[in-house]
Amino acid sequence: MSNTEVTPLVPREGWHVMHLFYHVDHAQWALFGDDEKRQAKTRLTELVQEIRATPDTHLLIFSVATPKADLGFMLLTPDLQVANMYEKQLSLSLGPEILSPSYSYLSQTEGSEYTTTREQYAAETLKGEKGMEEGTPEFDAALKEFDERMAHYLKHRLYPVLPDWPVICFYPMSKRRTGNDNWYSLPYDKRRELMAGHAKVGRTYSGRILQLITGSTGLDEHEWGVTLLAKDTIDVKSIVYEMRFDEVSARYGEFGDFYIGMQLPLDVLFRRICL
Repeated sequence: MSNTEVTPLVPREGWHVMHLFYHVDHAQWALFGDDEKRQAKTRLTELVQEIRATPDTHLLIFSVATPKADLGFMLLTPDLQVANMYEKQLSLSLGPEILSPSYSYLSQTEGSEYTTTREQYAAETLKGEKGMEEGTPEFDAALKEFDERMAHYLKHRLYPVLPDWPVICFYPMSKRRTGNDNWYSLPYDKRRELMAGHAKVGRTYSGRILQLITGSTGLDEHEWGVTLLAKDTIDVKSIVYEMRFDEVSARYGEFGDFYIGMQLPLDVLFRRICL
């Protein structure tokens, strides 16, 4: 798509993210001859290669466990115009009646408003907890290490490169807004305190779970999309279960459906979904 055709829709920071889930119409697929089936799979393969060759663009492909869907894609790219173009092409890639959307979700990568700032880390952790004095070599070294760690963290949140770990879990979520359990009526400091406990649980799964939180307020039916990548489904089950006891989830969390998939090479994926 030429940049002169339409105005790009690139956010000031972060990327657009689409989670796309499809059912395969096997009755229609059975009407294809062998050559038509080969051509259809070649079209999808070439489209996947084109998408993955697009700058700052990532595409995860997975077989969905359970009949909620057969095939899933996770597309990350800066320009919503490009995301929209590729989404339409993916839907038609195997033929006009083969893939039918079963669920989709639109969000954006984003930082967290509860991330510890440089000033908070200096005052609360270095001075308050560790008793360090400002201006000492130890204080300056600790602050420099914090700056580097947070720059890496923010880059991953806004511009992630996701690993090819086999298990992918996606679910949307919102914060409750009812009665005494209205998350948005809490003062910022209380919300930050609660989220810090939530994040502490997540950090215990480092190396086993890679979590990407994407924002969807005003973009889709919930407020966030959560993508978990893992090597073992028990780690997905464990982190979600453990976090259910955290007040952020137990009192304020609202969850949509969970989708579990397995990232596979395309040739294996075609066989898995019986194409």
